Amino acid sequence: MRDQPDQGSIRAQVLELMKQKDKIEDEIKELTGILTQNGVGMNDPLVDDEGFPISSIDIYQVRHARHRIICLQNDHKSLMKRIENGLQGYYSASSSENVMDTQSCGINMRSENIIHITPFAKVTIVSGGSPADYAGIKTDDEIVEFGSVNSSNFKAITDIATVVQHSEGSSVSVKVKRGERFATVNLIPKKWAGRGLLGCNIVVL
Repeated sequence: MRDQPDQGSIRAQVLELMKQKDKIEDEIKELTGILTQNGVGMNDPLVDDEGFPISSIDIYQVRHARHRIICLQNDHKSLMKRIENGLQGYYSASSSENVMDTQSCGINMRSENIIHITPFAKVTIVSGGSPADYAGIKTDDEIVEFGSVNSSNFKAITDIATVVQHSEGSSVSVKVKRGERFATVNLIPKKWAGRGLLGCNIVVL
């Protein structure tokens, strides 16, 4: 009969996967920066109405960045699943460990076992008719999770901007604290009549 992996080996495996995850996220940020420099997102057209390449856009560079981001997002999704499975194994190996103990070991990932409740940013303005408005986000909502961003890995407001950039047209799960209650909404970043892809202003707490 094979021995079950011990808690230490599981932790080492999860931390190694997290290093890979961080590397992928850093590359996605760099590639998103290329899109930003060219003034486009993941779905903006690269040709004008007559079908000619837009002179201000490096089409080869943008197409390469978009393709690479899609590949990395798929890799990231797969890694997140492996990390979640690893965390579940970590808890199974030692049922006496709690979330705080795991976080002190450097394992700060979303899973069924970790529930984030600490806000890291706040919504100060929501424009009517915007994607944020349609999603149900309200002024004074405090953000607890924005996609993969939470209080344990948040560094700057640009972290949210990165998620928004490569999630244009796709649903992003946003967990907010509203008074003493928590709510989760599905936000779809996209172009609308106003500025940006969200239609709300977010500041760091």
